[in-house]
Amino acid sequence: MKNSLPYFASGKVVKGFGRGSKSLGIPTANFDQFIVDQLPKDLPTGIYFGWAQVNRRPIYQMVTSLGWNPYFKNNTKSMETHILHRFPEDFYGAELKICLAGYLREEMNFKSIGDLKEAIRNDIEIAKQKLAIPEYERLSQDSFFSNVETNPKESVIPANEVITTNT
Repeated sequence: MKNSLPYFASGKVVKGFGRGSKSLGIPTANFDQFIVDQLPKDLPTGIYFGWAQVNRRPIYQMVTSLGWNPYFKNNTKSMETHILHRFPEDFYGAELKICLAGYLREEMNFKSIGDLKEAIRNDIEIAKQKLAIPEYERLSQDSFFSNVETNPKESVIPANEVITTNT
């Protein structure tokens, strides 16, 4: 796997299973199945940390779940990205660019939704720490990401405050 990272992916945001916001309170931006099917075979399922950009907006920290989400017993492999930023609106159809900078942990099943939420919150905290390391921080400046357009309507919330996306 070490040779697969960092891994960059881009594609349109599509509707997912509808659980991120509703069940977990942790909204996710989802890639089309075609993008998931194109992932390298040596990229294991699990939880990753890295960087994300929606359209040409600023680049934010993120965590991504890649796999079958054992707690929900998915039949289809998915890639769901939780961006550590509050967006003022949904962005279905927007271009999402992500950089999987590092691997946090394997997918796992949980006894309860509360246990799953706790694990996700822990993943987010670990991701923030790792993304502050220069080796990972510099990936946010990679030429893969588009030049940033400013959007005065967008409210910027620092990553250490409440973090959600509306997708």
